[in-house]
Amino acid sequence: MKTKKIRKMKKVVKIGRFEKLVYTFAFVLLIASPFAIVFLQATLSKVNIEVEQIKKEIKTQEKKNESLSMKINELASLDKIIEVAHEQGLSYNNDNIKTVE
Repeated sequence: MKTKKIRKMKKVVKIGRFEKLVYTFAFVLLIASPFAIVFLQATLSKVNIEVEQIKKEIKTQEKKNESLSMKINELASLDKIIEVAHEQGLSYNNDNIKTVE
């Protein structure tokens, strides 16, 4: 009996255009993702810093507004009005005051 040599045939698989495109896209995505993640985290940090600065500015402005409101109430008080009237040489006469409803 003769022994036959069995040759294994390797199949050559050709990669199509679409598969090349998919593999290329996946490779680029794999390489670019760490850079994108770092960039997005840096951007997020920058935005958070800006938000905190704006919150600080808002608190400062609210304190100024509250202070000015208190000053307005102080200047509009009856005692202050009488004091300014006396400085201007005027007198306070309660009979001349009319209440509007």
